[in-house]
Amino acid sequence: MEEEIFNCDKIFISEELKFKVNEPNEFYNDNRDFTTLEAWKKCRDVKLFFYKKILSCLPWEEKFNLDIQIRKAAVSTISNISEGYGRYQYQEGIQFYRISRASLYELKDHLLSCYDLNFTGNDLKLEGEELLESAKRTLNESLFLIPLYLYTTNINYFRKYTTTTILT
Repeated sequence: MEEEIFNCDKIFISEELKFKVNEPNEFYNDNRDFTTLEAWKKCRDVKLFFYKKILSCLPWEEKFNLDIQIRKAAVSTISNISEGYGRYQYQEGIQFYRISRASLYELKDHLLSCYDLNFTGNDLKLEGEELLESAKRTLNESLFLIPLYLYTTNINYFRKYTTTTILT
């Protein structure tokens, strides 16, 4: 019989693979994943803006240049948040959020290039800048608040389990 840790081990069994996930129930919420993160939602809006409004303004000769760079950076913003959310160690997650933030800066540069080359007008430039700034602010807040939240949560978690262990 396998030893239970925190009385919350979940065992997933398939024909090819048997593995054990050790995650305390108090930290798991079935109704929450990366799609509930405000930063992910705002980066998704940025991606959709570039796909729907900017890419259609590009001329054919930019199809394999600026077009591809915009697509990669736009997808990178949300995919890095998703991957960072799935990391167990918060330091790893923060690194992915930083990469996402860098992709937002890259998109801002591409937006300015589109404007400078007269592919887009001032209205699209301003709309894009507003979306990008909102996403960057939210992502920066997340980068600041995640360690603070985890620190306070882990301190309470540590106190709970060490106190119980010391008293018994």
